[in-house]
Amino acid sequence: MNDYFDDLDDNVDLSWLQAELEDAIDEDYELEFSEPTLSMELRELYKKEHPQSIPRRTYFKQLLMLQTELIKLQDWVVASGEKIAILFEGRDAAGKGGVIKRITQRLNPRVVRVVALPKPTEREQTQWYFQRYVKHLPAGGEIVLFDRSWYNRSGVERVMGFATENEVESFFQQVPEFEKMLVNSGIRLLKYWFSITDEEQQLRFLMRIYDPLKQWKLSPMDLESRVRWEAYTKAKEETFARTNIPEAPWFIVEGNDKKRARLNCIDHLLTQIPYQEVESERIELPQRIFHPEYERRDLPPEMFVPNKY
Repeated sequence: MNDYFDDLDDNVDLSWLQAELEDAIDEDYELEFSEPTLSMELRELYKKEHPQSIPRRTYFKQLLMLQTELIKLQDWVVASGEKIAILFEGRDAAGKGGVIKRITQRLNPRVVRVVALPKPTEREQTQWYFQRYVKHLPAGGEIVLFDRSWYNRSGVERVMGFATENEVESFFQQVPEFEKMLVNSGIRLLKYWFSITDEEQQLRFLMRIYDPLKQWKLSPMDLESRVRWEAYTKAKEETFARTNIPEAPWFIVEGNDKKRARLNCIDHLLTQIPYQEVESERIELPQRIFHPEYERRDLPPEMFVPNKY
């Protein structure tokens, strides 16, 4: 995977990639768009704290190459009936959502699902803790991305007091065996933890406060996580110590540089799965059936969306 990463232009024919870039650049810019909504003061602060990252053109080229590999992975999963579950955990505002968006951006939502569960209902609170997650696990030919997972118990639930110490201890006792059962059942389980510095989280929260396009991302729980930074750090350390098992190890993604975090995470993910390119039959566009006696009916103008733009 990393061979083309070092010297992309010399080793790869990019003619098709150039066409794809031209077609997709608006969509990618839209995902990246935020600065024009910010005050000049905050924009300057952000630039001061963030030296130049990967050049945008290089970033998009590498992202598209990785997304091409993700499509090959998807096709292999469907053809082989593999089951893949990927957990995304970490600090609030660490970039989990951005990586998930780039992973799923060009994949088939019937094959690749994102699971982001709300807080448990009263009924779910009486169930075995893992029960609400089990029903979302992948079947054959599926990839499931958990945007936070059962590790809520050792993280936010513990720090915020939503779970008792006995419940947390029970979780730690059960989760290694639970994950071993998943792996033994044929599920490929990957666990990623996104890490950012204290200062970076503070800056990203400020960006969300003053960016009207991102204010919805800032929940009361996010604000509370700033107050309890050290408590979350201690919870993370114990989680790693007690759940980093050979069958399902943790992988830490350094997230201060968003672009590098996305590329590094996707590249690493691809190296963890022994996928192969699946041979497929060449697609031929069939000829349209034409009936000369058929006349298309005119529809009333009120049915059409106005051409406002």
